[in-house]
Amino acid sequence: MRTVFMGSPEFAVPCLAALHKHSEVIAVVCQPDKPAGRGQKQTAPAVKVYAESLGLPVLQPQFLRPSKSTFVEELKTLKPELIVVVAYGKILPPELLAIPKYGCWNVHGSILPRYRGAGPIQWALMRGEDRTGVTLMQMDAGLDTGPMLRTLEIPITPDDTAGTLHETLSQLGAQLLSEAVSALAQGHIPTPIPQDNALATLAPLLDKEHGRADFTRSAKLVCGHLRGVDPWPGGYTLLPPGLAGPDAVPLKLFLPKVSSGQGRPGEVLGVDRDGLHVACGQGTVVFPEAQLPGRKRMPTQALCAGLQIPRGTILDEGRPNPLLT
Repeated sequence: MRTVFMGSPEFAVPCLAALHKHSEVIAVVCQPDKPAGRGQKQTAPAVKVYAESLGLPVLQPQFLRPSKSTFVEELKTLKPELIVVVAYGKILPPELLAIPKYGCWNVHGSILPRYRGAGPIQWALMRGEDRTGVTLMQMDAGLDTGPMLRTLEIPITPDDTAGTLHETLSQLGAQLLSEAVSALAQGHIPTPIPQDNALATLAPLLDKEHGRADFTRSAKLVCGHLRGVDPWPGGYTLLPPGLAGPDAVPLKLFLPKVSSGQGRPGEVLGVDRDGLHVACGQGTVVFPEAQLPGRKRMPTQALCAGLQIPRGTILDEGRPNPLLT
């Protein structure tokens, strides 16, 4: 079976490996190389690097729509029977969706219709979900709105971060795709199941302000939120002026766990070998590790040996973060 793979980041690499194993991949489509790192050196997407290691032809169109490029016509000449899309990063135009015999399949990092959009892994944690998974869907012109073909579900553990779930769901997506493509090659076309739009939620892109801790929320939600922004954009709070400098200073927070104690939202209840204990709207969280600007990440007990954060200090004035509602 002739297939085309469309994807860009590391998350998509295991799916490309799976598709390459079970079909004839005639082309791999990635986003263009982009500047990255401190030196802003032109860097290839992870999928491009892997595809070239397999000797697969790589296409990197700047635009997809026929009004702006000839890419759709070029893709037609390849005559793919199936196109698989994993974290490609752009909406596919209807003209492209109509090309392959079996349509375009997408591997999405949530159990649809929940968490449609660019940040499903992060938002599942940030909203305090207990379970997540991957969905294989038949793409349509909407944003993750097409009918579902297969799903795999897993529990979210108290120690999971967006980083750990990224790796887990990446492999789970490859497993799901392997099973479906292998079955399709044997003539078993999956039955599409329409999504229930009434249950849909969105998972928009994150920016740095999404990382600011909101201690007005429950301890469980604070933990889920800060694990959901680990490693990016990173969870943090603001130390009040006078503690680490004349102005408010950001303090990065890591590995939160539900603790015991009560107080006002954002109130420091103390520091011990378990970490920095901070009261929430309901319950308390403890942060075993933290980081000041320009310093290394370290145990908060060691950090607070040099930086005194008195009991009763209110972090970030106990302000809510409206981006999390």
